[in-house]
Amino acid sequence: MHFCVFCILVLLNSYLTPISYIIPVKKDPYHHITDQELLERWYSDHNNEWLGSLLQRYTLLLLGVCMKYMKDEEEARDCVQQIFVKVIPELAKYKVDYFKSWIYTIARNHCLMKLRDRHGFVAGLSDSMLAAWDDEPGKNPHQEKEQLLQWMGQSLEELGKEQKLCVILFYLEKRSYQEIASSTGYTLMQVKSHIQNGKRNLKLLMEKKAGEKEKS
Repeated sequence: MHFCVFCILVLLNSYLTPISYIIPVKKDPYHHITDQELLERWYSDHNNEWLGSLLQRYTLLLLGVCMKYMKDEEEARDCVQQIFVKVIPELAKYKVDYFKSWIYTIARNHCLMKLRDRHGFVAGLSDSMLAAWDDEPGKNPHQEKEQLLQWMGQSLEELGKEQKLCVILFYLEKRSYQEIASSTGYTLMQVKSHIQNGKRNLKLLMEKKAGEKEKS
């Protein structure tokens, strides 16, 4: 791990307290230099001191983004550390013109991938259920898919135990009705019912979350 990234990871631990996020303990010695100039200097000589200063500026922003998606402080902190480790090789691939928007996108995509790994069922449901949900009358056709994925992950956790299990086995693990019945002890009729009701309730829960967002 590059030394400057290691320093940032250590610094991150000092940013968090049990009650709130606090201002960095170390003042940025290059606060008078713009993000773009720091980035240009790094591209010019690859001195990681420039990149370290740049990352320090956005630690709290990234932490906020990760908290928004992960809903857990410890997981959010881990995500920020992982993002820092990814930054140098990613920057080396191509030239970045707007660092703030670029690193925000990196953070958002990293968190979404973590959520998708956690809720693998999304891969099986997204193409059919999300497309159908978006295409229904009254739904916003431009709704960001990442928001729907997040709602779906949250909604799955709110399903009843039987429905959640059958939905995961059917859509994620691609089990047949008979296989699900054999592994769970449910009858074929119960399996079909749990899948059908689980899918319907999942959509209702997502619609509820969409409605709550519109009101806020």
